[in-house]
Formats: sequence, structure tokens, C-alpha cells
Amino acid sequence: MPELPEVETTVRGLARFLDGQRIVRAAVNRADMRRAFPVDLVQAITGARVTGLGRRAKYGLIHTDRARSIVFHLGMSGRWRIDPEAPDKHDHFILETADHRFALCDPRRFGWVDLVDTGALDEWPAFAAMGPEPLGPDLTADHLRTAFKDRKQAVKLLLLDQGIVAGLGNIYVCEALFRAGIRPDKPAGKVTRPALARLVPAIREVLLQSIEDGGSTLRDYARPDGELGYFATRFDVYGREGEACKRGDGGTIKRIAQGGRSTWYCPKCQK
Repeated sequence: MPELPEVETTVRGLARFLDGQRIVRAAVNRADMRRAFPVDLVQAITGARVTGLGRRAKYGLIHTDRARSIVFHLGMSGRWRIDPEAPDKHDHFILETADHRFALCDPRRFGWVDLVDTGALDEWPAFAAMGPEPLGPDLTADHLRTAFKDRKQAVKLLLLDQGIVAGLGNIYVCEALFRAGIRPDKPAGKVTRPALARLVPAIREVLLQSIEDGGSTLRDYARPDGELGYFATRFDVYGREGEACKRGDGGTIKRIAQGGRSTWYCPKCQK
């Protein structure tokens, strides 16, 4: 599933060609993806000018001058194609400007599109329930300490809770916990102040590095220009079960199951 860096990379790629442009044509090629397309979507955005693009957690945002914003989620396999050479049967949502064509392609159809009043985005149910952005100023060690206080659940599982931190996914939590030297199965309430002070910058560093690298190419993900992200070549623990720890401490990367997902970590240097 595309995670926060992949969505951020997608939004930045779209913005290069779409920001400030008028949508001269919009089309949906089926009634639904994971959810039904809004019935007024095409009418509401045809002729509208794009006033900006953004991201909230793992959702992309396309704002228009009609005070309506397109919210999109890429699901498991979704990606935007810019000026595709040929149509694809999985191109479910199309936007066209005078110069470019944008196709939301999603073979597995776990993604979806919604239309929200721009002024009400913060109150939109999915966003209203979210915690702070991991790249924003509100994610602090004090915030995590309050959220983790007396909690017995594993720290990794709470970091995946979107009500605590918005947008973190399995890959980047594994990598951030490694950089911070914290065991993923440690009870969150027992993570020390110094460890939390290491964790917040570790989260930001791993996300920013992945954004710079264009994301992590796993399964179907590719950037809007069709290029593949290469942060996966930098993984310290994710997917490296049985391999030596890159810190050279003699540890061997271990995989465990947590909350129905795999977790990778070094039992020697993560305490």
C-alpha cells in the first residue's frame, strides 16, 4: 500500500502540471472503486481551476476555486498517470487540462475518490479523528508521552494508530524504531523520555529521506511520471529477516507478527 512518502511524492508530481490549471474535462469510467464516486463529482469540477494540492496523512488533496476539494486515496495499487501513451482498462478517473491528461489507475480498486467542501476538510470524519502530522510541529516527544502514558500495547502498534499519529505505516514505523533504538514490541508506556526524544526526529528523517528518494517501490507503486522510488534500497530492517544488522553490532534482523502484520527489528540494538 502506498504510504505517506508515496502519497507526498504523488502530490508533488501532480502539482508540477496541475496546479493553477483549469479542468476542461473530467470523467469516471465506472460507478465505483472501493466506494462509489460522488454523483456530482464530474459536474462540480469540470471548468474549475486548481488552486493548490496537498496531503493529509495518506490522502491526496486537489483544491479548486469552487471551494470544493477532491480527496483521493491510492488504496493498495493506485497511482496517477500523467499523459499516458495509451488508455488502460484500470484508468477509473480522468482529469484533463488544456495541456495534460491525468488518469487515476487502480487495478485492485481499493482506492477511492471523494469531494469535500474545502472549508470543512478538518471536520471531514476521516480527518477529524486523526492525530498530528508526523512532519508537522505538533508531533513532539511530549505528545507521544501523553498518548503512551500507562499503555500496555506495543509501541509499534500505537504508532500505527492514526488517532495518535496521522499517516504512519508499517514500513516507516519499523525503520524509525530501528533508528531510535526502540524494540517494536516494548509496551508503549515503558518507552523512556530519552527514547521518545530520539523517536520523533527518527520518524521525520525516515519519511523525508523516502520522499527525497521518490518513495519505496513495493508491488505496484510508481511515481506519476512512471519512475520507481528507490528508498527500498535503504531499508535497515524492513524485509531483511536473517540478515546482519547494518550497525555492525553482531545482531541479526528478526521478524515477528504484530497486529496481523510483519515487524522487522534488531534484537541486539533495539531495547
